[in-house]
Amino acid sequence: LGTGNMAQGLASVFAKAGYTVTLGSRDAVKAKDIAKLLGASVTAETVPAAAAKSDVIFLAVPFSAAADTIKAAGGLAGKTLVDISNPLTADYMGLTIGHETSAAEEIQKLAPKAKVVKAFNTIFASLFKADGKVGSTPATVFVAGDDEAANKAVEAIAAKAGFATIQSGGLRVARYLEPVAGLNIVLGYGKGLGTDIAPTWLRAA
Repeated sequence: LGTGNMAQGLASVFAKAGYTVTLGSRDAVKAKDIAKLLGASVTAETVPAAAAKSDVIFLAVPFSAAADTIKAAGGLAGKTLVDISNPLTADYMGLTIGHETSAAEEIQKLAPKAKVVKAFNTIFASLFKADGKVGSTPATVFVAGDDEAANKAVEAIAAKAGFATIQSGGLRVARYLEPVAGLNIVLGYGKGLGTDIAPTWLRAA
């Protein structure tokens, strides 16, 4: 759900991985024009129509637009809902919530009957043009959620699309993942490292 840079990037890499992707937008005409540029396996619909026909929903809108988008989508009961957002300040250099909640947990409150999974929030949109890689290394997708089957489904999608994955725990772990994304943004934009960067965890063999 969404047509911005993140939505387009996700649609592109998932389509390349063999998935059928539907862009959902309030402006279906604009979405269809964008879909044409992304390949034959990407189509476009209104938000409610896209949500109804999809098993896994990626909420690719700013956190501030989440409530309206979920409402327009009909609540998303029973769906696996992937939250990729970060609750950022206007200058992108800070978070608006944390410690006692997270964007993902607030989205779960907005869609109480959906299976919310936090993922892809630590990856810049530009990396999708490189098929999710930093140089030759796959970027890491951290996955967190309270439904094990939904977590595994999102992990499988990410892995099939060429990303490395780390299962991080329950949805409240998003309280840690969102600050990791904040650090990535500060380094990328605030410190001038650019957007061809991504965080990961190194493990001894």
